[in-house]
Amino acid sequence: MKRFEMIVIGAGPAGLSAAIEAARAGMEVTVFDENAKPGGQLFKQIHKFFGSKEHRAKIRGFNIGRELLEEAQKLGVQVILNATVIGIYPGKEITVMIEDGIQHFRGDYLVIATGASENMVTFPGWTLPGVIGAGAAQTMMNLHGIRPGNKILMLGTGNVGLVVGFQLLQAGCELTAMVDAAPRVGGYGVHASKVARCGVPFFLSHTIVEVRGQDKVEEVTIGEVDSGWNIIPGTQKTFSVDTICLAVGLSPMSQLLKIAGCDMTDNPRKGGVIPLTDQYGETSVKGIYAAGDVSGIEEASSAMIGGRIAGCAAAKEAGYLTEEIFCTKYEEYENALECLRQGMFGPDMRGRADIANTAEGIMLSATLLKKGYISNQEILRYPGVKTGIHGIHPVIECSQNIPCNPCQDACVKGCITIGSNITALPVVDEAKLCSGCGMCVASCSGQAIFLVEENEAEGYSDITLPYEFLPLPIKGQSGIALDRSGAVICDAQIIKVKSSVAMDHTHLVTMRVPLEMTMQARFFKHREEGGTV
Repeated sequence: MKRFEMIVIGAGPAGLSAAIEAARAGMEVTVFDENAKPGGQLFKQIHKFFGSKEHRAKIRGFNIGRELLEEAQKLGVQVILNATVIGIYPGKEITVMIEDGIQHFRGDYLVIATGASENMVTFPGWTLPGVIGAGAAQTMMNLHGIRPGNKILMLGTGNVGLVVGFQLLQAGCELTAMVDAAPRVGGYGVHASKVARCGVPFFLSHTIVEVRGQDKVEEVTIGEVDSGWNIIPGTQKTFSVDTICLAVGLSPMSQLLKIAGCDMTDNPRKGGVIPLTDQYGETSVKGIYAAGDVSGIEEASSAMIGGRIAGCAAAKEAGYLTEEIFCTKYEEYENALECLRQGMFGPDMRGRADIANTAEGIMLSATLLKKGYISNQEILRYPGVKTGIHGIHPVIECSQNIPCNPCQDACVKGCITIGSNITALPVVDEAKLCSGCGMCVASCSGQAIFLVEENEAEGYSDITLPYEFLPLPIKGQSGIALDRSGAVICDAQIIKVKSSVAMDHTHLVTMRVPLEMTMQARFFKHREEGGTV
């Protein structure tokens, strides 16, 4: 039986982060992962992360995964793949199935970072080919380059459903509808908005009644539900689709911790059955730590910080970190974690439907919560939206207290301020002169910033928007402008397309529209041959 100082189970964001911290302190670390590639969910995540610079904000998930792997390799962390841990026994002994054999290992310290699994719901037809989890769809698209389907309905409007829904559009799929039994959008409003302005309808307080097809999905019927989750007669709507994506939550994969004899608790706010841990991630079994989604469902940024805390704690217990150094590290990581857990989407706020105002006292957009976009009347409430400013200026359509501040860092002119609290709504300072560089547009992880320049004398406005679709528009091309709801509102002409390495594949497309459409035009669509507005 081979012995390691630390064994990490799971090579995802939490596991790799724990391994990095322990190895940096001097521990010998081995990571086991059942997959053929390390990195966990990060390599499926092509969107830019939220948070601050310290949380790797505005960096795409797969790039964060690559950075973690490179860091771990430089520190000598051994990652063993295609290795499924099937048991944990007293003395921190584990059994691992590697290829066709069972091997035994013992660790002085164990970090369990097995992540979470997708939830499923049942309905007539749910076993037909074409009913898949949103995570499976993301794997097909972003790891294997395969479209999950052509016409797709998404069930679930949490962040997973919204992010994967947008990525389906980027892959060239037709997203027929976003459906959720809850009465309001569950994920970030900025994620919902970028889906809605592509023309995707939202059906809140709706669920799937039935999926039909001969030997695969061919159509789906949804219906509105009442407060008791019963289908309201006469509200059924049928769509022709070939794929149903389910984004109905995640559950911690905590079975190994239970097998190890750790004290467990059922915590619905954290996703289900999780281990009881102290502030460092240590379970009731001394020397066994839990990190990431296995100890409670959160964003990947939080999982990475939790992993770092667990890795440091184990290194301190093993004598590789002094109490003073550990306390300094723990305080730094705990502060970073606390920043991410603030705002209306923090863990303590999960499941609450009574939030009506932002922390600044501004009423939330009812249209956003119900339909996925902010109405023309509501958008003017927010401090990032200013009208009547002479010259080019940013319009920030960020309406919720989300932990994110790259726009503030990106603006060298100081036009955008958020302050020390990264969940505060961004404010546009009318007294500062915008340079029009567009870095705030490219840096916004929620694609919620636009540059506006009005030419009253000529009767038109130039709108610069973030664009992550192919084919990329070209200068001089004519097309159509869509509003926040995805409705076609006017003709548009492309006058500039800007791309750069610093923008990391978020292109800046500037379209010219009639002056009266300045505060409505928010997306550009290629004109179909012979099409008109």
